[in-house]
Amino acid sequence: MIEIRGNKLYLFRNGETVEIFAQGKDALRVRATMNSSFEVRDWALEGAEEGKAEIVREGDGALIRNGAVSARIDRLGKIRFYRNGEQILEEYYRCYEYDMPHTPSLRVVAREYLPIPGGDYACALRFEAQEEKLYGMGQYQQDCLDLKGCTLELAQRNSQASVPFLISSRGYGFLFNQPAVGRATFAKNVTEWRVESVRQLDYWITVGTPKEVLSNYTALAGRAPDFPDNCLGLWQCKLRYRTQEDVLSVAREYHRRGIPLDVIVIDFFHWTRQGDWKFDPVYWPDPAAMVEELRSYGTRCMISVWPTVDKKSENFAEMREKGMLIRPERGSQCFDFLGDSYIYDATDPAAREYIWDKCRRNYYESGIDMFWLDEAEPEYTVYHFDNYRYHLGTDLQVGNVYPVMHAKAFYEGQKAAGQTDICNLIRCVWAGSQKYGVVLWSGDIPGTFETLRDQFAAGLNVSLAGIPWWTTDIGGFFVDVTAPEHKELLLRWFEWAVFCPVLRLHGDKGPCESKPLDDREWGGGFCHTGRDNELWSYGEDVYEILKEYVLLRERMKPYLKEVMREASENGSPVMRTMFYEFPEDPACWEADEQYMFGSRYLVAPVLYAGMREREVYLPKGTWKELATDKVYEGGRTVAVKAPLEVIPVFEKM
Repeated sequence: MIEIRGNKLYLFRNGETVEIFAQGKDALRVRATMNSSFEVRDWALEGAEEGKAEIVREGDGALIRNGAVSARIDRLGKIRFYRNGEQILEEYYRCYEYDMPHTPSLRVVAREYLPIPGGDYACALRFEAQEEKLYGMGQYQQDCLDLKGCTLELAQRNSQASVPFLISSRGYGFLFNQPAVGRATFAKNVTEWRVESVRQLDYWITVGTPKEVLSNYTALAGRAPDFPDNCLGLWQCKLRYRTQEDVLSVAREYHRRGIPLDVIVIDFFHWTRQGDWKFDPVYWPDPAAMVEELRSYGTRCMISVWPTVDKKSENFAEMREKGMLIRPERGSQCFDFLGDSYIYDATDPAAREYIWDKCRRNYYESGIDMFWLDEAEPEYTVYHFDNYRYHLGTDLQVGNVYPVMHAKAFYEGQKAAGQTDICNLIRCVWAGSQKYGVVLWSGDIPGTFETLRDQFAAGLNVSLAGIPWWTTDIGGFFVDVTAPEHKELLLRWFEWAVFCPVLRLHGDKGPCESKPLDDREWGGGFCHTGRDNELWSYGEDVYEILKEYVLLRERMKPYLKEVMREASENGSPVMRTMFYEFPEDPACWEADEQYMFGSRYLVAPVLYAGMREREVYLPKGTWKELATDKVYEGGRTVAVKAPLEVIPVFEKM
C-alpha cells in the first residue's frame, strides 16, 4: 500500500515500512524498517531539515521529486532514481514478482532483513550494477582511485577510515547513513551494502556535477571550519620527543636556521600513565614556559591524547564506576600497549565532558591548544567488533561513529573556551567529522613507494567523501632510514606533501635499539624513541631540497588560505581529482595519477622509484610548468622531466 502523508511518501508491505522524503538540495532520503516506527537518530544528517517535495500518484505506484532528483516506487517496493528525468540508479530485484511467470522464484530483493537474536536485523541493501566510476568512501590502504569492482569493509582500523559516501560518474552522490559495521561491494553484477546489526536502513541520494554533489552533501553533513593561517606551513613531529628540552632544542634550531615552523608535536608517553592525561613533571617541568617560548618563534604546540585508560590510571576507578568506558562483552581489556587498558566511551556525553575537562586543566590552561587525537578508531588489541558495547549501542551497530564523537569532545570544549583557530589531528573519521576541525592523517603506514601510491588514492578519495583536511607521515611511519632507497622516497613524498592540505613530518624512524626506561617515565613499560626526523636529519643534500620546498609552501600560503576557505564555504576538497574541476573532459576521468591542488595548480607526483620523466594530461587551456616556466597549450598529454629535486606542477593561466 502506498500513501502520501504531507511531504513524505510511504510504502507499507509485508511488515516493512518505506519512507521517502526531500532533504537538502536536489536530494532525497530513504528509510526502511521492519519495526513499528523509525529510530530518531539521524547520524550524519543530524540537524538537517526536511524539505518540500512534489509527490504524484502514477498508476499503482508514485513519484517524488525534489529539484533535479526524483524517485519512483512501485507497489512491490522497488525504487528507481532519476536525474532530470534520466534514470541513474535502480534497486536490485530477482524474484518471481518481477520476472516472467515461468522463471524460477529466486527471490533476491533490494532490502533484505535477516533477524538476529535480540530482535534487530542483519541487513543488505542492493542496487543494479551499471557502467560507472565510483569515488569517495573514505580512506583505504589500496591504490584504487576508481572503486568500481572493489569490496570495502565498513569498519574503522588503524590507517583505515570508513566514510560511507560516494560520488558516481553517472552524476549522483550516495550516503549510506548508518555507522554500523559491515561491507560495501561495488561488483560487476550488483552493488551491495551489508551490515551486521541495525534497526533500520537509511540512505540519502543527491544529483549534479561532482562539485554540486559534494556541496549538497556537506551542506547537510557539515563543512570544515576556517583553517587557521598559523597551521598552513610545516608541522614537525617524530616518535618521539621525550622531554621539554628536546622540543625546545628542535624549535630553536629551526629558528636559528631561519626556517618557519608552524607546529611542533609532542607524541605519546609524555604522560604518567595512559588515562591520566597530564605531563610527567620529571620530564616536562614547565609546559607553560615551553609554550611561551615556542610562540615567540611563531610555533604552535600540539599534544598527543589517547582514549585509553590504564587500570592503574588515577581516573580509571571513577570512569568505570560512572560507566564512561567501552565495555568488552568477553575478556577484561580493550587495549594492551604498555598497559592493561580500557577505552573511554566517546559516544557518552558525560565521558566526552570528562576527558575534555582533564585535558583543559592539564594541557589547555598551559597554553596548548592543538590536540592529536591518536587511536581514534578506537584501536583494539583484537578487532572483534561483536565484543564491545557503547553508550549508544553495540559496536556492530554504532562503532563507526566513534571518531566523530571523539573529535566533538575536543572541538566543543575548545569552542566553549573561546578558541576560534581550532585544528586538531586525528587518526580516523566518519561522515561529518569535518565539521569538528580535524585533520585526518593516514595512520601508521610503512615507508615504501607502494605505500606512497596507496596514500595518493586514499587522500583523493577521502577528500571526495567530504573530509578536506588530510595529511600523511611523510616518508612513512615504519621506516628504515638506512635503506638505500629511502632518500629518494623521502624526497618524492615530501615534494608531494607540499601540495597536500597539511605538510607534516612524522614517523618511527629506524633502525634503533629499544631501551628499557624507568618506571616513572613509562609506567613500568618498555619502548623506544625513533631516530631524528628534522629537515636536516638526512644529509645536507636532502636538507637543501627540503628547505626549498618548505619555502615554496610559505610563498603559497595566500593561495592555500583561499583554497581552505572554499572547503569551509562550499565543501570543495583541497586535493581535487581531475574530473572534479573538469567533469566534461572524458580524459580527466581517466587521469588517475595526477590531481588539482585547488583550482589553479595541476600536480603530477612521482610515485615510482627511479622515475625521472612522466606523462601528464593537461586539460584545455594554457598551463605553465612551475619548474621551467615553460608554457603549454592543453587538451593533450605531454612528457615532462622529473629529476629527483622536481615534482611536475603546472599552473593554470
